[in-house]
Amino acid sequence: MSSKRRRIVLWSVLGAILAATLVYTFRPQPVLVDFVTLAPGPLVVTIDEEGETRVRDVFVLSAPVTGRLRRIEADVGDQVIAGQTVVASIEPIDPAFLDPRGAVQAEAAVQAAVAAEALAEAEVREAQAELEFAGTELKRARSLIRKGNISQRALDDAERAYKTREAVVATAEAALRMRTFELDQARAALMSPAQTQRRPDDCDCVPIAAPVSGRVLRRLQESEGVVQAGMPLVEIGNPSDLEIVADLLSEEAVKVEAGQRVIVEQWGGPTPLSGRVRRVEPYGFTKTSALGIDEQRVNVIVDFDEAFERRRRLGHGYRVEVRIVLWEGAEVLKLPITALFRNGDRWAVFVEEDGRARRRYVDIGHRSGLEAEITGGIEAGARVVLHPNDRIAEDIRVASRS
Repeated sequence: MSSKRRRIVLWSVLGAILAATLVYTFRPQPVLVDFVTLAPGPLVVTIDEEGETRVRDVFVLSAPVTGRLRRIEADVGDQVIAGQTVVASIEPIDPAFLDPRGAVQAEAAVQAAVAAEALAEAEVREAQAELEFAGTELKRARSLIRKGNISQRALDDAERAYKTREAVVATAEAALRMRTFELDQARAALMSPAQTQRRPDDCDCVPIAAPVSGRVLRRLQESEGVVQAGMPLVEIGNPSDLEIVADLLSEEAVKVEAGQRVIVEQWGGPTPLSGRVRRVEPYGFTKTSALGIDEQRVNVIVDFDEAFERRRRLGHGYRVEVRIVLWEGAEVLKLPITALFRNGDRWAVFVEEDGRARRRYVDIGHRSGLEAEITGGIEAGARVVLHPNDRIAEDIRVASRS
């Protein structure tokens, strides 16, 4: 074989190898995807929202009078008994400081009261002297009437004068006592706050007893200080009697009814708790979301179905996650929401048939946040592309990623 023929054969072989390599490299490859098999299973449609536990009946103890509150010794969580446990005590407040003008006026009032008391004492002595004289005259008249030297009228005049002087003495003594009290009152107006400080065990206090049995939930006023009548001091409730309040969007709250089952999650325990909707409040309120959007919210009240021992560590104001069950089924054909996509105005999926993707339109029923009920379009057992992307198209080859 000549060298020319050998070169032709060599280059032909190399060209064939290169062509085969290019064909193999650029041949159509199946798209690797994840599949899910359409099969029946449980489906629960819920409304999920954050909730907060609270004691069903919270009692707020308020100050019945204005005064100085003594330090509340009861700690949060302490047990109290209705009508027996004294939670707080209020004593009279100290007098206010006098300004210079008020101090001069108060001192002048004291001097005037001292002078009035002295005048009243003098009037008492004068009245007593007149009474002694009237008593002497009465004795003399009684002696003379026995001898027949005076008339009966003169004796009657002496007795009347004596009784009149007794009344004058009683009046003068009452006036003296009144002036003494006025002097005490004037001196009390001069008292400074330092003079009225009492010993810790010397308290003419108003005791405030617990209205119900339970535990101290919160001390609204802990330290000693002056309080006004009606100021809240302590909150008391029964931590074993808990409920949950969750504020839902108003368009979601209209789907909720009393008696619906509730799943309580993220409360800190190993397994979820169960509950029931007791009431959907009939009024809404405006609440600003974290994004600054005003939303209309409605409070939904949930009661626990669990025994207290399972949830005993829950307290007042704890955060929980509530899932209010709107609908649930045990054997429902379902697919993950991520397998569905919109094609025009219909829902569709990609189904694997003979290694190729086929578009199928489906009808969906109930939907949760993660899954949807399939009511028509495909049958149970179909292999559906789990996450269809822009590489998936009709009749394209697909293969399982795993």
